[in-house]
Parts: sequence; structure tokens; C-alpha cells
Amino acid sequence: MTRIEKEQHIIELMIRLYCHHKLNTDTLPEEYALLLEYARQRLAGCRFGEQKTSCRKCPIHCYSKEKRTLMRTVMRWCGPRMILYHPIITLRHYLEK
Repeated sequence: MTRIEKEQHIIELMIRLYCHHKLNTDTLPEEYALLLEYARQRLAGCRFGEQKTSCRKCPIHCYSKEKRTLMRTVMRWCGPRMILYHPIITLRHYLEK
């Protein structure tokens, strides 16, 4: 799995976790399904490719302001909880940084 594919997988896990626990739904609401697709497209088209840094540290902000705000909300809620729900993935993610 490439770095981009791993990040796409982690983003999907985070969005699904947020929707399941915060919004109390097992299916992705349309807004979050669109956010997931948007994030996948942005990661797939990243100009830095496999040498990319985290999006937060990137000098080029390719997310629109609205999507960035929504993604930040998801990540702030999921970040501390990922170790509980996906410990191995979380540890690998932090070790690869």
C-alpha cells in the first residue's frame, strides 16, 4: 500500500468513526460522503506524491475553506480516539511520521 492509499484509508476510518459515534449513524450522511470523496481526490492529486507531509504542515492548502473546516472538526474529534478504536493503525501512522 502506498502512502497516499494509507492516508486515504485512515481518512475514511476517521470519517466513519465520527459519523458512527458523534452523529449516531452507521451510514455516511451525504455531506460526509462528499467530504470523503473530496479528500480522496485531493490525496490522489497531491503534487508531492509519496514525499508528502501531513496536510496540516503542507505549504499548499488544496482544500477549500469549507471542506478544511469540516475535516478539521472530524480530525479533532477522532484524533484522540483513534488509539482506542484502531490502535495498530494509529501507532503505525505516528511511527511513519
